[in-house]
Amino acid sequence: MRTIRCLSLTIAMVVAGAIADAQQPGKIPRIGVLRPGSPADLTEDSFRQGLRELGYLEGKNIIFEYRYAEGRLDRLPELATEMVRLKPDVIVVGSTRFAEAAKRATSTIPIVVIGGDIIGAGLVSSLAHPGENVTGLTAMSPDLSGKRLALLADVVPKLSRVAVIWYPGRDEDELKQTEIAGRALGIAIQSMQVQAVKEFDSAYAAMKRERANGVIVVQGGFTLFHRKQLVRLAAKNQLPAMCEQSTWSDDGCLMSYGPSQTDRSRRAAIYVDKILKGAKPAELPVEQPTKFELVINLKTAKQIGLTIPPNVLARADRVIK
Repeated sequence: MRTIRCLSLTIAMVVAGAIADAQQPGKIPRIGVLRPGSPADLTEDSFRQGLRELGYLEGKNIIFEYRYAEGRLDRLPELATEMVRLKPDVIVVGSTRFAEAAKRATSTIPIVVIGGDIIGAGLVSSLAHPGENVTGLTAMSPDLSGKRLALLADVVPKLSRVAVIWYPGRDEDELKQTEIAGRALGIAIQSMQVQAVKEFDSAYAAMKRERANGVIVVQGGFTLFHRKQLVRLAAKNQLPAMCEQSTWSDDGCLMSYGPSQTDRSRRAAIYVDKILKGAKPAELPVEQPTKFELVINLKTAKQIGLTIPPNVLARADRVIK
């Protein structure tokens, strides 16, 4: 009899435990988002919208943790380590430099990269087979630098010398590609390396001295964060500027040409969804950009006294009036 009571009690305890486990809410996925810029950079809005379209509602079945470098690249390792301590299910990064910092901080948490040269940075083994814990979307596409320079030549009469503003690091690759395109188009390229805000004025003064009649700004965490000041100085010095993302044109850059920010951010949401459902980053091929956008700011064109040819306006995906 005692044996039967003990068996009944054991069964009751197991059943009660199973019921309690079934009643406990499931673990809510936590997504870590690392950005080189500031909260004012809105690329994550498209990312969150992409997740909403996949059924993820912030605060209900998904949680976001954000960290911003505010243009200080020296903070990347610190912020990446801090993010790893939060133990997110996935880390989403907006630059290859942040991806490098995150990968150094963890070899197990999946990392989804939006943009940058993932292959050149050595973050993945190949586009088809990334390997390890990093995958995502590369911003690299054949001859983007050449297309930007050619577009600038299409709107600037007798374009002869273009200054390229870049931050030391991996931005040298973009500079080299622009120099190659410049030789093909017969346009001299003036290298303008900057790594502090105090260098901006002297950089533009050097452009004027050397008679540059156009400027291209290479996008990175530092230049993106200080983009408003950089494009404001370009307009002040009557220099037509070409930038990479539409965010720059929204803030006053004459033109921008590059992969669609909205498309890449929404595609990143698909990567996160697949990983949360069990896919391994090593088995998710890296995507190259398929959608590009040309944005022209007519306000800036008027400010610097430049008329955009109708055939170029017709090619624009968006015109800011």
